[in-house]
Amino acid sequence: MDRLNGMTTFVEVVKSGSFTLAADNLNLSRAQVSKTIMQLEAHLDTRLLNRTTRTISLNEIGKIYYERCLTILQDIDDIEDITRQQTSKPKGSLRMSVPTSFGLLHLNEAIPEYIKQYPDVNIELSLADRFIDVVAEGYDLVIRIGELNDSGLIARKLAPCRRVFCATPEYLEKHGKPEVPKDLTKHNCLIYTNEQSADTWTIKGPKKTESVKITGSLCSDNGQILRDAALADLGIVILPTFIIGDDIIKGDLQQILPEYYFPEISLYVVFPSRRYLSAKVRTFIDFLSDYFEQTPSYDKF
Repeated sequence: MDRLNGMTTFVEVVKSGSFTLAADNLNLSRAQVSKTIMQLEAHLDTRLLNRTTRTISLNEIGKIYYERCLTILQDIDDIEDITRQQTSKPKGSLRMSVPTSFGLLHLNEAIPEYIKQYPDVNIELSLADRFIDVVAEGYDLVIRIGELNDSGLIARKLAPCRRVFCATPEYLEKHGKPEVPKDLTKHNCLIYTNEQSADTWTIKGPKKTESVKITGSLCSDNGQILRDAALADLGIVILPTFIIGDDIIKGDLQQILPEYYFPEISLYVVFPSRRYLSAKVRTFIDFLSDYFEQTPSYDKF
């Protein structure tokens, strides 16, 4: 059988989630797609997909085979890109995932600017605050905030990500202004749930690191929700300056405990570790690096 065709069809079936959609995307009949998958499984002498009348899913062997197929097919694309000259005009589909708040607030202008420079590139943008497996989910790149634990991936730092404590002047006038971290236990704290220990804030100070158990009336995995709640005088929040920096500059939020801070994290663009990058990925990474080279306005306070 044509193994390359089998891999391509298999990957499209997994990405699409159905034989029918895969057939449409590949401009084939459903019967052709089904036959190719059956031939592939027969060639490998193993089942790759769990099938029901309504859904398909990868089994354990299928997951391993799928990840390797993604790598092989991308390597083929890379080789073809190099053959056509690495400096050729960027084109094709660029699939990326970015954190929701950061994407809405700071890529809404950057991405159109990139597309104007490279009109032959089509961007597929996903906004998600969950952990994205770049290779397994078929992304060209992702933007991450925080520690990077993936082996085999390449990361380029774009900018620092400073997190600060704040609340509205109205809230602080009514409930008092915390002077030391332990004072936070007396306040309504707005909790970001994507942290490992969401209800415990580990805070670095001038002399030592302290852990404070906090409580609050609102928990969320989205920073903008917490920012809006803080602006509604609901409580104290700790968020990156890319979300609340402009509110502090305008005076709508007031920074508290300025000598205390969360461990510093950074903003990265992460992409699969391959020898060659396609022109579309390379130019977008370079574009982001240039775009965030200077200290952002939201961090100038």
